[in-house]
Amino acid sequence: MLTYLAIALGGALGACMRYGTNEIMVNVFGKAFPFGTLLVNILGSFAMGVLYSMFSSGFLAVSPWRALLSIGLLGAFTTFSTFSLDTVLLLQQGDWLKAIANVLLNVLLCLTLAWFGLKLGSMK
Repeated sequence: MLTYLAIALGGALGACMRYGTNEIMVNVFGKAFPFGTLLVNILGSFAMGVLYSMFSSGFLAVSPWRALLSIGLLGAFTTFSTFSLDTVLLLQQGDWLKAIANVLLNVLLCLTLAWFGLKLGSMK
């Protein structure tokens, strides 16, 4: 039961962080490109890499932190499903260049930052 509560708490925080991040990005850059989705995917990938390293090294106890942070908070914060919808909508609008840029930026930056997070998280 405590695991479910940790996931719920993390999920609520992650969802609020996602919403706030997206609102900031829309206010700064407008709605022409899904910068909010891109940013949460980048930050979430980086954070997941750091957390994985911390769990693997024993620096952070798996229980209850994995449920709270990885499953709950980052599960709600990252938005791969929204990324997919944003890309399909750009394609439907005929914005092929923006759709391709969205895919490439999300995949390349998220993989790079997950790798960097792993490296940073494993530093002693």
